[in-house]
Amino acid sequence: MSDPRSVKRVPELVSIIIPVYNGLPDLDEQLAGLAEQDYTGPFEVLVSDNGSKDGLREHIAGHPLTEKLRMRYVDSSAKQGAPYARNHAATFAGGDFFAFVDQDDRVYPHWLRTIVDVAADFDAVGGSIEADTLNDRESGAWRPVPTPQEGFGTHWLPFANGNNTSYWREAFEKIGGYDEDLIIGGDDVDITWRLQLAGLKFGHAPDALIAYRLRRTPREAWGQSIGYGYGYAQVVIKHRAAGCPRLPVQALLSTLLVAIGCGPWNPFIRKRVPQGLWIMHTAGLIGRMKASFAYRTYTG
Repeated sequence: MSDPRSVKRVPELVSIIIPVYNGLPDLDEQLAGLAEQDYTGPFEVLVSDNGSKDGLREHIAGHPLTEKLRMRYVDSSAKQGAPYARNHAATFAGGDFFAFVDQDDRVYPHWLRTIVDVAADFDAVGGSIEADTLNDRESGAWRPVPTPQEGFGTHWLPFANGNNTSYWREAFEKIGGYDEDLIIGGDDVDITWRLQLAGLKFGHAPDALIAYRLRRTPREAWGQSIGYGYGYAQVVIKHRAAGCPRLPVQALLSTLLVAIGCGPWNPFIRKRVPQGLWIMHTAGLIGRMKASFAYRTYTG
């Protein structure tokens, strides 16, 4: 008689959930990537529409990959934000394993197979991203991403990037899914922190790779970075009682140095520091400051 502990845990059905808001035409590239998966198990794709105005419902209704991907459209327009779109679609999912990706990236062919393989030993798994395939050289230079082996870290606990994270259904439901109040950013950090604080096992799948699409213009990058900074500060405040420390003073000082010394008013340094890198650090700092003022507490 075989030891049940030696039997590898395999999903009966994987539900791939994509929150979408005005995601055309980039969404089609993600769907094409999903259609190329070498995973041999069953999976379905749920397109969770968070109020799109670009004809998404009709586009999905007549999509040529609907049958191949077992694709379904979910109306998630009742509340703004990707956290709600993910949670709402999960209630319609038929799978015992949830894999979350974003509308504007592209999964590698071995992505799902690798995620499922690593998830056999964990309650949730985060994958890796690369910023070379879908972006020009200049954009890729200013937004460094961790190597697949590094994973995603914070000043406290590790996390999984929201565009490449997966949960066994029972674990996702146990921790209550995504915090729907974190609509600006930080929802991916929060849910993986809560998972670990609940005593569940969080793993990293370095080979589960997704091509990540950066924001196309400085204005878009500025807005995204402010949102990331604000959202991260919200999460730090939320988890203060659980032991989350403020951001280190050294990090604040180094960011201030970049913001002040490498701005557009300094042409000598500006030639050596990409505009996007300055935007990322400066806008992120502004976002954290806005959250500190809003919540009347210092977050760093």
